Amino acid sequence: MKGVVFNLLEEVVTDHYGADTWDDLLDASGLDGAYTSLGSYDDEQLEKLVSSACSALNLPRAAVLRWFGAEAMAHLARIYPVFFEPHQSTRPFLTSVNGIIHPEVRKLYAGAVCPHFNFSDDGDALVMEYRSPRRLCALAEGFTEGASAHYGEAVEFEHRRCVERGDESCVFHIRWPAKP
Repeated sequence: MKGVVFNLLEEVVTDHYGADTWDDLLDASGLDGAYTSLGSYDDEQLEKLVSSACSALNLPRAAVLRWFGAEAMAHLARIYPVFFEPHQSTRPFLTSVNGIIHPEVRKLYAGAVCPHFNFSDDGDALVMEYRSPRRLCALAEGFTEGASAHYGEAVEFEHRRCVERGDESCVFHIRWPAKP
C-alpha cells in the first residue's frame, strides 16, 4: 500500500484526536510510523493500525475504515484539487475514479495497486461494484460519504453485497436525495 494512505490516516487521526493518539496507535501496532507518500508498505501495517484504532475506540473495523475514508476526503480535495474541480457533484466524481483518478495515482505513485470499480444505473441509484483483494469496502463507503460532503450533498448508501459476507465482490447502491 502506498504511503500516502498512511499519511492521510495520520493527518485524520491527528486532526481529530491529537498527535499523542497517533503515537499511541503506532505503539499499540508495533510500528515506527515513518511513512513517505511515495513509499510502499505492507497492507498488514494498515490492518495493524486499524485494529489498534478499533481497540482504542471500541469500534468495529468497518466503522473505523468508514470514518477514515469520510474524513480523509477533505484532505484529498486539498492536496489534489485537480481531481475534484472538474465535477459539480459526487456522482460524476465517483465515476471518474477508474478512468481519470486511478491512472493518475499510478503515475504519481509507481507500483500503486488501486481497487477497481464498475458502475451502472439502477433507476434512481448509482450501482458501484468494488473489487480489491484488500477488502477495504468500508473505506470506499467512507470515501463516498466524504466526497458527498465535499460537494455539499447528502448520500444514502446501501451495501447490498460484500466480500466480508462471502460474496464475490462488494456492491453498493448509492442515492443522493433531492435537496429540500
